[in-house]
Amino acid sequence: MLDGLLMYYAVLNIIAFIMMGMDKQRAKKNKWRIPEKRLWLIAFIGGAIGATLAMNQFKHKTMHRNFQVFLPILSILHMVLLLYLIVRELKLS
Repeated sequence: MLDGLLMYYAVLNIIAFIMMGMDKQRAKKNKWRIPEKRLWLIAFIGGAIGATLAMNQFKHKTMHRNFQVFLPILSILHMVLLLYLIVRELKLS
């Protein structure tokens, strides 16, 4: 189970990172953008860490207070949840 969970988080965080990078490039070129709701959805279901890293790497959404404050908080919550599940799994085995 732990392997599947780690893979889930890895894939979602890679997707979130790529989506934020793509949205930044599209913003620079005045092209169609990825809706913020979609970025938040990916972050909420497990990609918050990747989205936060991308936000800082690409300097994207850094002027949006919601992203500035809540995305790092969501990342911390996901890290705590993941750590809890890892510790729990190790205790059971």
